[in-house]
Order: sequence, then C-alpha cells, then structure tokens
Amino acid sequence: MSIKLSHNVIGSRISELRKMKGLSQGDLAKLVKISRPSLTQIELGNRSVNVLELLSLSHILGFSIDEFMSIEFSAITDENISEEQKERRAKERISVPTLRVNKFKNVLLYILERCAGKPNVGETVLYKLLYFCDFNYYELYEEHLTGARYRKLPYGPVPQKLDLIINQMIEDGELQRVKTEYHSYPQIRHLPLKKADLTGLLASEKDVIDKVIEQMSDWSASAISTYSHKDMPWLASKEGEEINYELAFYRESPYSVRNYGDEIEEQ
Repeated sequence: MSIKLSHNVIGSRISELRKMKGLSQGDLAKLVKISRPSLTQIELGNRSVNVLELLSLSHILGFSIDEFMSIEFSAITDENISEEQKERRAKERISVPTLRVNKFKNVLLYILERCAGKPNVGETVLYKLLYFCDFNYYELYEEHLTGARYRKLPYGPVPQKLDLIINQMIEDGELQRVKTEYHSYPQIRHLPLKKADLTGLLASEKDVIDKVIEQMSDWSASAISTYSHKDMPWLASKEGEEINYELAFYRESPYSVRNYGDEIEEQ
C-alpha cells in the first residue's frame, strides 16, 4: 500500500539503502548528479526528493519506487544481498560508542598538559576540546577515539560520566580542581598532577588531538560554545539527548575535517 511518506522517512530509507550498497555520500551524490550537501539534506529529512531524483536513486540503489513508497518497505532483505555485501556488513563498524576509561583519562591529561596554563581553559573550554577531538577523529577514521558519549545541553555538548571520572582522578592524585575567576566570572579549572601515558594513543589519534588544541585552545568559553552550537551533530540532536557520532558525516565547512573529494553542484 502506497502512502505519503515524511521527508524524514524517505531520507532514512535512502541513507540505509546507500549504506547497504557500500556507497559514500559523495559516491551517491555524483551518480545522482547532485551535490553532497544536497544529499545530506535529503538524508536528514530537510529536503524533498523530486521525481527525476527518485527515479535515478531507484536505478542506482536497486529498489522499486512502488515498494519504496509503501509502509511495509524494508531496505534489508537477505535474498537481494550478495555474499560480498553480507561479508562487508559483518565487518561494519560498531557505531555505538563504548567508553575506554583509561584512554579517556590520558587524553584528558594530555589536553590539560598542553592547555592548563591558559587562563581561558576552564570546564567549558575543556568539554568542547574533548568533544571536537572525539567527533573529528570519528569523522576522519570512522572509529571512536575515547568512546565517550556526549549529551546536548544548553551550553553545548558535554561528555557523560565526566564528573565521575574527574572525581576519581582527583581522589587518585592525578588531577587538582581549582575554583577561580576569569574576566570576573567564576571558573572551574583542572590541573594535571601526572603526565599522560601516550603509549596507548595511535599517531593518528594524537595528531587529531593536537590539531584541535592548536585550533581552539585559545578560544574563550563563549566563542567555543557558540562554534559548537553550529556543528551538525549538536544541531541535529534533541535537547538533553545523546549526540549520535554518525552525524559527523553530515558536517559541512568549516566543521568537516574529512576530504570527501570534489562535489558536483546542482545544475
């Protein structure tokens, strides 16, 4: 039975079919002859699909338009998936982050080693540096850096369980919490009492952390909060809910850190 589908449902189905085919957004956008940002908006449910685009998508992704527009449609059926595709599905990354507590602690210590002496780096700036390290790494390598989960709160993305980890590190003599003022506003700072163990970090991980520090560690709490509020993962999430790492693939300039190749502009 055909029904009128919402933009969100259509976008979600296209996204699922694209991933099943092993195509990147850039790959599919080139085949459909639209820009990658346009495909991003379609998959997010923010842009409609015209008839010619839907016809093109049906040929490329291999679906019947009648079935696609029905309420019973399912993108995944075992009989229409090749053995190669099944094998690729079996090796797909796990997108649910799992917190690596020891790694998170050492990333935190390393950031503080580099930044704790800067008067602007209180809790707000620290949270955002951690967020951009984690999400930039995920966008680049499709793997989790620390596995921390972030929640959308009014002042920006905040890593969950951070208070528990910091309190434990203070008890263990690894951190010191200091209350101070910065430009007449109260500020909570954390000072490292031990050096980070970087032996568990890949060169690619350290490189991403260093680039975030170089780019943002001199920003004020207000500036970095405002910047984080315009990042797609934060924008596309609901207040109080967990931010999905997959949303990093919907970033556009200046937030995107991955080279997706030349985009095809809409005619």
